[in-house]
Amino acid sequence: MPVSLSNLQSALPPGGLFGSAGWKWSPEPLKLSGQEVKEIEAMAFPLVKFQQACDSLYRRSAAGREHPWLAELLDQGKPSCLTDFQKKGSSAKQFPRVIRPDLIRLKKGFAVTELDSVPGGMGITAWLSAVYSKAGYEVLGGSDGMVEGFRSLLPHGGDILISDEAGDYRAEMNWLAQQLGADWKTERAENYEVSDRAMYRFFELFDHAAIPSFRSIAEKAATGEIEITPPLKPHLEEKAWLSLFWTPSLKKVWEKEMRANHLKRLRELIPYGWILDPESLPAHAALPKLNVHSWEEVGSFSQKERELVLKISGFHETAWGSRGVFIGHDLSTVEWRKKLQEALNASSQQTWVMQEFHEGQRFEHPIYDDKGDVRMIEVRARLCPYFFVSPEQEVRLGGCLATLVPADKKKIHGMSEGILVPCILSREEN
Repeated sequence: MPVSLSNLQSALPPGGLFGSAGWKWSPEPLKLSGQEVKEIEAMAFPLVKFQQACDSLYRRSAAGREHPWLAELLDQGKPSCLTDFQKKGSSAKQFPRVIRPDLIRLKKGFAVTELDSVPGGMGITAWLSAVYSKAGYEVLGGSDGMVEGFRSLLPHGGDILISDEAGDYRAEMNWLAQQLGADWKTERAENYEVSDRAMYRFFELFDHAAIPSFRSIAEKAATGEIEITPPLKPHLEEKAWLSLFWTPSLKKVWEKEMRANHLKRLRELIPYGWILDPESLPAHAALPKLNVHSWEEVGSFSQKERELVLKISGFHETAWGSRGVFIGHDLSTVEWRKKLQEALNASSQQTWVMQEFHEGQRFEHPIYDDKGDVRMIEVRARLCPYFFVSPEQEVRLGGCLATLVPADKKKIHGMSEGILVPCILSREEN
């Protein structure tokens, strides 16, 4: 059943699937225990409801009815053409139709480090699922789960708009569109002329100024003349929500917005986090869980104390692809203090967040080396399940991509040393 290296390479479309980059090959998918699969499937609906609760809270905040500071925080640094649009009543019930949590695989369970509503990797996951399924593996979501999941977003066909900023993903989305049929087409967003066709937006909203037809797209979407998904809501592209989930002043809000069992699950999944704010605390106050009075003291933490992740929240070209992510204990004290101060200095225009770092489980997985031989290496894993959401709020798992990196790497993301494979349910005893 292992997939041969020649079969993997020969199945690759001409020109590849991810820009000019590649990845390491493996003869096997990643095997997940029955408990792990159950946990992944069970987190889907709570994450969808959390995203909807975020939107509801933002809208109340923007209207001045509750915690007005929150909308101010999420709107800072964004042009009014975007923030005004997302407050329109016509956008109230519009939510992303596909979401992808980034999961760090722990010794027990998972940690959600990001919730992406404009996810890359859909074409690659679809291709990997098809190739490994053909070899006899029962991949999560099925051999065509990703293709059919994406079809459900534009059931009657449509245009997939890809910006130059997201150009590395063009090859995989071209391949995905080909699997869907002639009614689905990829288009360069910068050249796009608006028609009545439905659209899938494959660019984040910080990139809107590079797209001449964006205002026309927004206006037609607001009046219902065209359908576009994900909706034009930049606040839902902020990583800050995972930190706001832990903000003490919002505890009662989340309890009111969400079911108790959903909250319990999210508290097990989401690492504790903080919003960076340079404002001084009262003399008697402390930063929750950090137990210090100021960010200056956090900057002086020892290597062990700074098992923390600093990241830019969103609406910036470095907010995707791990470019704006810094691991505290992977930096020197001088570097850590400098990066933390840079984030605080920028906080009036660009939100930064901090999260607790969770060490991924180390395990062995087979890999094809440069000579084409199979050998075992120690890795850590990031799992990316793709959940497709119907208009009736039914959620289905389309597929699950595993990114495996050498165990000495603290960041887990796409890299030339990484291994990309789909996931399967292990039939072995755990």
